Amino acid sequence: MSRTERGKETLAGKVALITGAGSGIGRASALLFAREGASVVVADINADAGRQTVNLITAGNNRGIFLRTDVTSDVDCQETVKQTVSEYGQLDVLFNNAGVICRTSVTETSEKDWDRVMAINVKGVFLLSKHAIPVMARSGGGVIINTSSGWGMTGGARAAPYCASKGAVVLLTKAMALDHGEQNIRINCICPGDTETNLLSNEAAQVGQTMDEFLEGASKRPLGRIGMPEDIAKAALYLASEASSFVTGTTLVVDGGGLAGS
Repeated sequence: MSRTERGKETLAGKVALITGAGSGIGRASALLFAREGASVVVADINADAGRQTVNLITAGNNRGIFLRTDVTSDVDCQETVKQTVSEYGQLDVLFNNAGVICRTSVTETSEKDWDRVMAINVKGVFLLSKHAIPVMARSGGGVIINTSSGWGMTGGARAAPYCASKGAVVLLTKAMALDHGEQNIRINCICPGDTETNLLSNEAAQVGQTMDEFLEGASKRPLGRIGMPEDIAKAALYLASEASSFVTGTTLVVDGGGLAGS
């Protein structure tokens, strides 16, 4: 599927908008998509991190721009899609990857924290998709990828708002795939396992563990390690490319076998 394997760039001529692209899975995906020929729009609420990702893209003589985006804002999401089309003339791939985690039970969760998790993890997917789908439909089709989680498919202790939000992403993905297949828009989601990102270190702090302690527990899966952002980026590339041309409405688990026994 890679350029070296296929002899050409997998996403040549495509335009990809990736949220949460200032770090972690989003940054790894932005760099990989750019290397595979896409013009990449790096969307993130953290301007410094987003611009750093663009600098890494352009240092490799690839194309990318940064657009500061609050995915919980309808105005921001609409403007980001509008500016993407203004800059590149099209939008072929939307990767709804921005997310947060909250490790609390229902009784421990404040209304404010519940609303924040739902707004970023679910509403952000809804808003950007709402504005991207008409653009894709007018051009004959496109691809939307949503980041869920292994905990979007099975429950996790002291993670009620996170599990609820990621479960919502799984079913939102399926519903959108049913609604927009006739417009040649493929919509899928990825369910990563524990992946070495800033989000993971934040999660460790929330449960009161050192990073080493947390990583030791997280690595107890068939492949014996946690994921790297590049592992998830490769899965996203597959879903963004023609290699998955007959795949829509699916949930791709990329977790080193963590859910295999569930």
